[in-house]
Amino acid sequence: MALTPNRARVLRAAAALAVGTSIFVGSAAGTALAAAPAAVEQSTFDRSLHLEGAKNARDVGGYTTVDGRTVKTGLVFRTDALNKLSPADLARLEGRNVKAVDDLRTVYERALQPDLVPAGAKANWYDVLGASPVTTLVDLNSAYRAFITGPGANQAFAAVLRDIRDTDGAVLFHCSAGKDRTGWTAAVLLTILGVDRATVNADFMLSNVYRGVDATSPTAMLDGVKQEWLDGAFATADERYGSFDNYVHQGLGLTDADIAALKAKLLA
Repeated sequence: MALTPNRARVLRAAAALAVGTSIFVGSAAGTALAAAPAAVEQSTFDRSLHLEGAKNARDVGGYTTVDGRTVKTGLVFRTDALNKLSPADLARLEGRNVKAVDDLRTVYERALQPDLVPAGAKANWYDVLGASPVTTLVDLNSAYRAFITGPGANQAFAAVLRDIRDTDGAVLFHCSAGKDRTGWTAAVLLTILGVDRATVNADFMLSNVYRGVDATSPTAMLDGVKQEWLDGAFATADERYGSFDNYVHQGLGLTDADIAALKAKLLA
């Protein structure tokens, strides 16, 4: 059969679905818990949402900023895919006043694992990597660079931040495993709020704990995260825009007023 342009697009989509699912969802089997991140969490706050169907679901709050303020809890949640939520999970999210669910996945991931959304929440779709080359679904180093350089990525991350700013209630953002696109979103938000880089790194690396990653496992790369990936994203933001602050203002398009509104809402 001739490889027509339409057939090529279909095959590319199928490849993206298969490969992207393995990379961003991870392996099906759990493994032993990895060691906790080297940087100690700042608070003893139990950030897990204790959801049966989303093991990497947690509160983004509870951290202290460099100027001594605290990121409020109960307002921003980061999770993995929501397709396996139990009725009890949905009730728990409804009880936590989740009013916006922001999905960062591609159309293929959404088709494979459609969200279950708590009652009263608005479902939003902000595709981070759908317009990037399919190779970003294979190479996570490329994916983390594409979080800054990929078509539509800046708009997707900025939309989540604006939802957090504007929503009367809690915002939940997620991807498939809750570790990569979700991890960068959380890192950006916490950095904007004034949390130091070591703590931002520790929050990012907690995905290895919540997802039960064994660093010696052959599936460790699929299941967990590496510090070098997050470092690469921050470095790419610096390279492309000159500084993280420029990335926020020029790349994400946030104004000083937007940043002040985020801080006013999320900091105590």
